[in-house]
Amino acid sequence: MQIIPVANPQLKKDFLQTAKIIYQNDKNWICPLDIEVENVFNPTKNNFFNHGQCTRWVLKDEHGQLIGRIAAFINEKKAHNYEQPTGGIGFFECINDQNAANLLFDTAKQWLVERGMKAMDGPINFGENDTFWGLLVEGFTPPSFGMNYHLPYYKALFEAYGFEKMYEQITNHLAVNKPFPERFTKIANWVAKKPDYTFEHFSSKNADKYISDLMEIYNDAWKDFENFVPIKKETLQESFNSMKPIMDEKLIWFAYLNGEPASFVVIIPDANQMIKGFNGKLGLIEKLKFAYRRWVGVSRMRAIVMGTKSAYQKHGLESALFIKLKEYVLPLKQYDELELSWVGDFNDKMLAIHEATGATFGKRHLTLRKIF
Repeated sequence: MQIIPVANPQLKKDFLQTAKIIYQNDKNWICPLDIEVENVFNPTKNNFFNHGQCTRWVLKDEHGQLIGRIAAFINEKKAHNYEQPTGGIGFFECINDQNAANLLFDTAKQWLVERGMKAMDGPINFGENDTFWGLLVEGFTPPSFGMNYHLPYYKALFEAYGFEKMYEQITNHLAVNKPFPERFTKIANWVAKKPDYTFEHFSSKNADKYISDLMEIYNDAWKDFENFVPIKKETLQESFNSMKPIMDEKLIWFAYLNGEPASFVVIIPDANQMIKGFNGKLGLIEKLKFAYRRWVGVSRMRAIVMGTKSAYQKHGLESALFIKLKEYVLPLKQYDELELSWVGDFNDKMLAIHEATGATFGKRHLTLRKIF
């Protein structure tokens, strides 16, 4: 076997092609857009390069055939927040061969060790955790846009190398046309009618305001979680810019208490239903198909992130936001499912909200760690 650093345009193509080879017979896999993957490794597109570094490799067998790939990265803002300096690995793909997997893991480990790391998390992203994050171990159904999909044997490859679970990532599914539980609806309507609360959906005309509001809420809501690093405005701006082709402004809602940003939810139409069959490409034909599918509409939405300031987390604001969403979504007669993805098993409050809506289990991912 030969492991090769990705250092030229052809090897970049090989890196993308590896996943397409691994999943070529899996009907559930939907190929991410090549450009979405490449942007992770592009310093002009990914602001994590301002405080980190990454590299990647492809693996070939003795006949020169692609059989695996991996990326390694260090986020200096998080690497030293743990008991031991910790880097990350991601974009792992491999045939069902432990020796091949070990060579990939060893190569990434060596690169991280040379840069002072003593552990590695994976599979994670060199970016925010809303995309390309976690190892799928349950719920092998077609993924929504940005969600990792893997083959069932991957779990054994990670565990045999010595990776251990840090936490589970739970994704639940909500049937859009099914009424909310009575108690949930009662609380939501009561909150929505309170005179001190106002509700607004995102508007691109005032994008800077809403992005600032989201940052304020998010950084307050998550500040007490272990190893939390505040999100930057430029990171959110990048995310919203990337969502523009599929964004529906009336699926992104904010709640305010006397004008103060208090809660939000960001939902997007599932772009994977628009890019299915593109094989990662986005040429003229694919763009025309994408535009048509976007116009016709898709049947699934994905809730990327929710947040409520800690002072207002027992006020029922999330319930009211879901009611506002449903008031818009139901008359469209378009969507069947809302994917609530993903929530860490450590986040009891958010999981309780999922349960309160009547959502049912959909998928389970794992974030794993290997201590050197």
